[in-house]
Amino acid sequence: MAWQDAVAAAYGTAPRAATPLLGGCIAEVYRLDFDDRAPLVAKVARQGGLAIEGFMLDYLARHSTLAVPATRHVADDLLLMDYVEHVGRRSAVAEAEAAEQLAALHGITAEAFGFERDTVIGALPQPNPWTADWCGFYRDRRLLAMGRIARESGRLPAETHRALEGFCTRLEDFIDQPPAPGLVHGDVWSGNVLFAAERVAAFIDPALYFADPEVEIAYIELLSTFGAAFHRRYRELRPLRPGYAEGRRDVYNLFPLLVHTEICGPPYAQMVQDILTRYG
Repeated sequence: MAWQDAVAAAYGTAPRAATPLLGGCIAEVYRLDFDDRAPLVAKVARQGGLAIEGFMLDYLARHSTLAVPATRHVADDLLLMDYVEHVGRRSAVAEAEAAEQLAALHGITAEAFGFERDTVIGALPQPNPWTADWCGFYRDRRLLAMGRIARESGRLPAETHRALEGFCTRLEDFIDQPPAPGLVHGDVWSGNVLFAAERVAAFIDPALYFADPEVEIAYIELLSTFGAAFHRRYRELRPLRPGYAEGRRDVYNLFPLLVHTEICGPPYAQMVQDILTRYG
């Protein structure tokens, strides 16, 4: 069955137009326009992998106040969502609202770190077994797991992989146990935040798990997702613990840099090596 036929079967009517949009790692993405209904976004992945994205969006809609698009059909090869009108620019007011929404998300807690199921970041796996010890979770399920993937693909040099493994034996010297696990979106870069005038229209493409919420802020700083208005408002609502800027920020950015190493290659592998060298 062609994906257009699958849309008609799932939604009850066929679109009159399908316009390609910028896509993610695993899917083709289209805006679908209908004669008598509001537009949708269709993600099409012939190799599958979309059901977990739909699950995460639905989880956020049920359990948080984070702005996310409503899903209309969730299957492994086809995800239909409401189209969210948005603009390319972002204002200080909208960035402050993004801070408020993420601070509220990070206030959602669990009894342990991880999630009720494994998730993904892009097309890459995120194992999430419930773990009481944050250092152990971050070491085993993030740094070592992603380092192994990047090494086996050949994108992470053997020397850097050995340095990463050595660093992980001393990880407790650099990160501590946060007061409580907090729910994080997990992939807050500029392409995953949609703005509409003076507000946030939607956060998309989550990579959910319960973590030290500072991992989200470190990632946002690494990719310059937001400006000063966001960081000022977030810190008013959730002050960062002492030691974040002096060390934890770099350590928390090792994971997204390993992800980018696997996706993009050498420049990010060098950034991983630079952090490992800096911390001995």
